[in-house]
Amino acid sequence: MTFLEKFFKLNEHGTTVRTELLAGLTTFLTMAYIIFVNPAILGDAGMPKDSVFVATCVAAAIGTLIMGLYANYPIGLAPGMGLNAYFSYAVVIGMGYSWQAALGAVFISGCLFMVVSLFKIRELIINSIPVSLRTAIPAGIGLFLGLIALKNAGIVVGNPNTLVTLGDLHSPPAVLAIIGFIVIVALDRLKVRGAMLIGILAVTVLSFFFAGNKFAGVFSTPPSVSPTLFQLDIPGALGMGLINVVLVFFLVELFDATGTLMGVAQRAGLVKNGKIERLNKALLADSGAIIAGSMLGTSSTTAYIESAAGVQAGGRTGLTAVTIAILFLLALFIAPLAGVVPAYATAPALFFVACLMLRELRDIDWEDTTECVPAVITTIIMPFTYSVANGMALGFITYAALKLLTGRAKEVSIMIWIIAGLFTFKLVYLG
Repeated sequence: MTFLEKFFKLNEHGTTVRTELLAGLTTFLTMAYIIFVNPAILGDAGMPKDSVFVATCVAAAIGTLIMGLYANYPIGLAPGMGLNAYFSYAVVIGMGYSWQAALGAVFISGCLFMVVSLFKIRELIINSIPVSLRTAIPAGIGLFLGLIALKNAGIVVGNPNTLVTLGDLHSPPAVLAIIGFIVIVALDRLKVRGAMLIGILAVTVLSFFFAGNKFAGVFSTPPSVSPTLFQLDIPGALGMGLINVVLVFFLVELFDATGTLMGVAQRAGLVKNGKIERLNKALLADSGAIIAGSMLGTSSTTAYIESAAGVQAGGRTGLTAVTIAILFLLALFIAPLAGVVPAYATAPALFFVACLMLRELRDIDWEDTTECVPAVITTIIMPFTYSVANGMALGFITYAALKLLTGRAKEVSIMIWIIAGLFTFKLVYLG
């Protein structure tokens, strides 16, 4: 325990080993769905699902372990939702490229990511973001988490006429999710440790009795990763017109992960004097995870917004991340047990975190429309387009445009002009 205290500086961050372990378990449970969803999505691109399952677990473990040991951040990493869909349905199925060449494009984007992190360009970008947008990002992530939670619980469903509508509140998943949410809020208010974890486990247990959940065992033998290991085709990615694809991967990885890191770090109290501590180490961990994941055989690995659940549970250091990494490795052998926790069991925890993250909106200057309007756009575009990167893109563009048109262009840093220009190019030229 003394070693853990010294290495992770637990006392300095106001936490304990027990709290960090509980936080790690909480985050893992909220993001464990990816070990089953990612193989299904990449499998549609013709990739061997069993190998992708192993690649997903190992890539998540490697990335999260680096984040914990090197950056001392309580953030979990795994192949990102959205990027995996773009990989399969746009690049491979839509454009007709091989999945090997697509993996090559992910590898190249990861290398670019590493370069901008090594030269601290990405850190410069983050530190140049104005206060209004920096405040809006965690709030937007909160709304994003809220939408994910409501969708997973079946409380919000798709509708062809209104896009979204109220789901069936009589269904067992919705009822159990509502009960879980009330339990979590009440326990948190009563200052019960592990409130979110208790809520998740309680709903999981009830699901066996009221929602038809079935126990599928505990242990299973992991399949081979060799069909996807080192199968990336880098020359093919460079020579087959995939440069635009590389650029899309790079920009989305850059700002999606950046927004997530900023939002979760702010929630964890890692922002000191307007700057995020050990930021460049976290950025290097993020970029290294993309490269490792592409070599193992999975789409871009990135920081997960579900890490906010672990932070709310008290996670403040890399010990939380190390716990998550170990659990991803164990998932290789206990996939049946990990699969027992349904999405509607983790939805209450995510929705509770969403409620708390919206408090950031109070710090926006509501009297200055050149500040509050871009902040609101950033906040609401994230959930409505299901992308952190899209929210940041339109927020930056609007911020720069409003400052220019109101004669306040001097308030905008050169870096913000460059970012707004890049986002405009991406939206207009790349789509």
